[in-house]
Amino acid sequence: MTSAPRVERHTGPEVLWLDNGLLRLGLVPALGGRLLSLRLLSDPDSGELLWRNGELLTDELTPQPGHRPAPHAGSLGDWVNYGGDKTWPAPQGWDHQAQWAGPPDPVLDSGPYRVEVEQSGDLAAVTLTSGDDPRTGLRLTRRFELRRGRCSYRLRLTAVNTSERSVRWSLWNVTQLAAGTDGGTYVASPPQVTDVLAGTGFPEWTALPGDRVHIPHQDVVGKLGFPAATGWLAHVGGGATLTQSFTVDASAGYPDAGSRVEVWLEYPLPRPLAELGNLDPPARIVECEVLGPLTTLAPGDQTSLVLDCAVTPGTAPVHAVTPAGHWTRPAELRAGRVVGEFVAYQDGILTAGDAAVGARAGQATIVDLPADAGAPVVELIDDSGDRIPVEVRT
Repeated sequence: MTSAPRVERHTGPEVLWLDNGLLRLGLVPALGGRLLSLRLLSDPDSGELLWRNGELLTDELTPQPGHRPAPHAGSLGDWVNYGGDKTWPAPQGWDHQAQWAGPPDPVLDSGPYRVEVEQSGDLAAVTLTSGDDPRTGLRLTRRFELRRGRCSYRLRLTAVNTSERSVRWSLWNVTQLAAGTDGGTYVASPPQVTDVLAGTGFPEWTALPGDRVHIPHQDVVGKLGFPAATGWLAHVGGGATLTQSFTVDASAGYPDAGSRVEVWLEYPLPRPLAELGNLDPPARIVECEVLGPLTTLAPGDQTSLVLDCAVTPGTAPVHAVTPAGHWTRPAELRAGRVVGEFVAYQDGILTAGDAAVGARAGQATIVDLPADAGAPVVELIDDSGDRIPVEVRT
């Protein structure tokens, strides 16, 4: 049931819950400004979407007895991996000052973030801001926005150069999810895939129609990059689908041989990986990573990246993601009609020409509407009368 979005603020230690009756987000400012819980309230069969380290944190996102969180540095083997969704600078590395030598680090990854809360009408927002990091020169901001009636949220990322020197970084958002026995990750990209990093090997992948790549869950420690990614990815598993949409800059450079998206997989090993700083994977995890363009920042300059994220029940393949929802059966032209299956991110009416069909947030809708010759146009009209275009790729 939808409701006015609100922020619940729990103290000792501080946890913030964003809730609109459809989605519930749990944020912990002290742990690097992480999103550590993401639940779809409209589907009682859907559990926690994010991977979270239950040995370190309770379901209420407070420390387990005996665990004392604190900012810390060190090698990958020293990283206290709480899980969830966080933002780092890229490129990552330990060779020179133009690489981020984390995680961990004591400011951006494990340091406390300052909190600002906004609630006004149909919007609730939480802005989390890091301290000033002397090594990278950056201050990071993560702003979560949740609106009434939507099973989606917007994440606005900003990096400001607070140092007295020029720096060059990319914003890098990392979402950790449980890697189950089925499902996997879809990336909107032609089959141009870069082998970025191998612990035990590189993940296997499959090219799919519609310029998509599928990376199934698998037991491997390694990362792939997608230099031709076109603006969305989706993870399916655990009874739910998480989509993330973003804008790419085709003229800009990106880290890791131009990767706009990266997918990392890991699973528990008999011993830590010495060649990766003694990394010791705690579970079967997939990381869905979105990167912004590499940007040179003079003192005081900033760069930003916006992710539109949605959570819906079900694990059907994702064929295309639009601002209004995603196609679980690709739209096809049949005898002058657009036919497919669409999952909307808010209540509304799907229209084409003079025809319409109702759509409910998070529910699959069979689409069978008249098509304009040569350029079919479908829109979602929401409860306020706004018209949201629904991309049709036939």
